[in-house]
Amino acid sequence: MTTLLRNATVYMHDSFQKRDLLIDGGKVFVDSISADNISVSTIIDCTDKIIIPGFTDVHVHLREPGFFYKETIATGTKAAAKGGYTCVCPMPNLKPAPSTLEKLNEQLDIIKRDAVVKTIPYGTITMNQDGRSRLADMEAMAPYVCGFSDDGKGVQTGELMEEAMLKAKSLNKLIVAHCEDESLLFKGYIHDGEYARVHGHRGICSESEWKQVERDIALAEKTGCGYHVCHISTKETVNLIRKAKAEGIDVTCETGPHYLVLTDMDLQEDGRFKMNPPLRSKADMEALIEGICDGTIDMIATDHAPHSAEEKSRGLEKSAFGIVGLETSFPILYTHLVKKGIISLEKLIEIMSVNPRRRFGFEGGVIADGQPADLAVIDLDREWIIDPDDFVSMGKATPFAGWKVNGKVLMTFVDGEKVYEETDTEIR
Repeated sequence: MTTLLRNATVYMHDSFQKRDLLIDGGKVFVDSISADNISVSTIIDCTDKIIIPGFTDVHVHLREPGFFYKETIATGTKAAAKGGYTCVCPMPNLKPAPSTLEKLNEQLDIIKRDAVVKTIPYGTITMNQDGRSRLADMEAMAPYVCGFSDDGKGVQTGELMEEAMLKAKSLNKLIVAHCEDESLLFKGYIHDGEYARVHGHRGICSESEWKQVERDIALAEKTGCGYHVCHISTKETVNLIRKAKAEGIDVTCETGPHYLVLTDMDLQEDGRFKMNPPLRSKADMEALIEGICDGTIDMIATDHAPHSAEEKSRGLEKSAFGIVGLETSFPILYTHLVKKGIISLEKLIEIMSVNPRRRFGFEGGVIADGQPADLAVIDLDREWIIDPDDFVSMGKATPFAGWKVNGKVLMTFVDGEKVYEETDTEIR
């Protein structure tokens, strides 16, 4: 099937340009042919719409195998497609956790059967995915995973992390670290800041994150391993990574949309505001935004973490950690960073589409002749209200419920196949 996308504003070569795109054989071709001299199955007029390389999220939780009552690979990847994502990387806190090739294959079989976008999983760092046990069978899993992570748990000793880094380096794979020193948690569940003090909650201190980042940066320098830090949330972490990059250490990082537009003083006594790391102070949010602007923070990852309604109904203290984000990430960031002049639209596409693929070595992320037709068509002018009841994801917990946003994904293509189309669309 051959599709012609006409009259679009296309992101290519770091800027937006007026182009026609032909999708043929799963590949994209730019201005190389028109409907006048080829048999085209479908012509879509994209006037006043933008076309971008589909987003890539290197940090999602698809919950299968093991926790399919929260989310499945089918529902999670459909949510990704609705959000304009063409590639996602599910974390390994599953049952069984993918610590051996045999266990990983259970997940790979479901991905092959049910995923509607490209889905490249992680293997665990440790055998029990607990940040403490012996190393997982990283060598056997390496050809099939995007990297190694114990997300949900920080690796608790420097000796074990050094061993993991040396092994990952030998396999040419990244260590992707959830940084959390468990000795500094003190049963906290929101940020150790003003809201916690005023409302009598137990706090999670910033040091529990940045102290492990500091340790791991030194180990990355020592071992030469590629190191990527998950969901950074503190100003100290930003400063550590900025300094490490200036020193030439092979380190990158991500943050989530919620850390860029919310602080602990936006909390409500509701489980939909509980995530790990927690929403932090205004100073932390400002440091993260500065890190986005100056390139210290390389990419956005949603940490899409669905739970059942019951698990998120227990208030701040007792609800499960985690919110969903695949269907809201772009409109939240476009509305609150781009439209407010904090970053350019080009910068947003860079950190959501280009940089993740570049760092993790995935193909695509650019629109050029012969590249995979992994594309999203977006109406930037479309205004809408975020309503969790409309989510494709089984998870409904979001702090953004009721927010008015701009930017609606109208279509998503993966290898030229349309995997999502907005039903209430003006495109014809």
